[in-house]
This record gives sequence, C-alpha cells and structure tokens, in this order.
Amino acid sequence: MDTRLKGDVAEQAAILKILQLGWAALRPIGDRLPYDLVIDVKGKLVKCQVKCAWYDAHSKNYVVDVRRTKTNRRVMLRSAYTKNDFDFALVYVPNSHIFYIFPVSVFIQFGSSIYIDILLKPKSVSEERNLLRTATRGTASLSGLHRKKF
Repeated sequence: MDTRLKGDVAEQAAILKILQLGWAALRPIGDRLPYDLVIDVKGKLVKCQVKCAWYDAHSKNYVVDVRRTKTNRRVMLRSAYTKNDFDFALVYVPNSHIFYIFPVSVFIQFGSSIYIDILLKPKSVSEERNLLRTATRGTASLSGLHRKKF
C-alpha cells in the first residue's frame, strides 16, 4: 500500500470514528489545505490533520512523521506545520485501530517523527469520548510517546 492510500485509509477510519461518537465530519475539497478534516462538535468546528503511523521493527514502536509532505512527479518536499495550520493531529495506528490525539501546539514540538508505544486502548465508546474531551481541553496524557529529532 502506498503512502497516499494509507493516508486515505486513516482519513476514512477517522471519519468512521467521528460518526460513531455522534459528531459530524466535513472534508475540504482538494488537498491544498494544511488539514484533512473538520469535526463539528456541538457547533464548534475543529480542524484536524490525520496521520497514519507505521511500525518500525528496529525501535519496536509505531512512528509518524510530523511534517507536511508535498509531492509531484520529480520531488518530495517536506516542511514543518505551524500552530495555525490545524487544531489537532489525529494519529491512526492501523493494526490496532487506535487514534492518538495531539493538540497542534504539542504535535509541532516534536522534531520530525513521533515514536509511539501502544499502551492503552479505551474500553468503551463512553471512555473514548471522555479521552477525546480531555484532549480537546489540552490536558491529554502523552505517556508512551518519544521525541526523536533528525
């Protein structure tokens, strides 16, 4: 599976999870914006960047790139996100169907990658909703995450 297809799968998984939680999801037209989805949570619009993590056998962790990647036929350009690009990053771990939620201010502090140990999985939709509410207040726990700069 190529990276664009992995990104599409992660976005669809995010939309499914958003709908399961009783919220609405909006998708911008085209891919020129620095966010992938907008979530309507009780009338509040939240811009989200969706990232798909991959497993790194060497570190035994899931990894996600925290940079914006633009490609054309000849070149791949990477650049850092800014605090105004989106509100939250949703990092999808495909094999376990877990999402990690990062406020943009936390997400952009990592160098180029985030290494994630899979530690906790919510036991119910209600527990997941509570974790998401905590994350939207900016107090989500970041245990199990490692910074790595390149």
